[in-house]
Amino acid sequence: MLKVTVNKANVVEVGNTDQGITVDGKSFIWDIVQLSEGYFHILHHKKSYKAEVVKADKVSKTFTFKINNHIHTVEVKDKFDLLLEKLGMTNGTSSKVNTIKAPMPGLIIDLKVKAGDTVKAGDQLLILEAMKMENILKSAGEGVVKLVKVKKGDTVEKNQVLIEF
Repeated sequence: MLKVTVNKANVVEVGNTDQGITVDGKSFIWDIVQLSEGYFHILHHKKSYKAEVVKADKVSKTFTFKINNHIHTVEVKDKFDLLLEKLGMTNGTSSKVNTIKAPMPGLIIDLKVKAGDTVKAGDQLLILEAMKMENILKSAGEGVVKLVKVKKGDTVEKNQVLIEF
């Protein structure tokens, strides 16, 4: 089951059964033919529609379609997105990260940044040794390091703040 939001207003549940697609539990009958890459022809309730995929962001699961010259933005959440949302663990990519915390107890064996450094998503921040394994903690987004609260050789506890942005 998918939760689909159209134009940030209309929310529907879309499912897939042996008989085809369901929308809000009701059977959805249509004929769709791909004309070329990103272009489709759709027949639904004896009406004809021209559809074009304008933009497809598979990471954020957001899609923009042009249907009969009207733009529609569609956001899709699958069962895993819905479970994470239910548990209060929504995708953090849209919110700014202000701190880096220790994911487990361990020993700081190397610092890759200092206060004032500008970092991009994926940049290495520090190396934490835990259970004889080196764990490289990386930046989740862009920012400027405000404060490094640990130094090389420090022992840290789980959830201890290591770096502030």
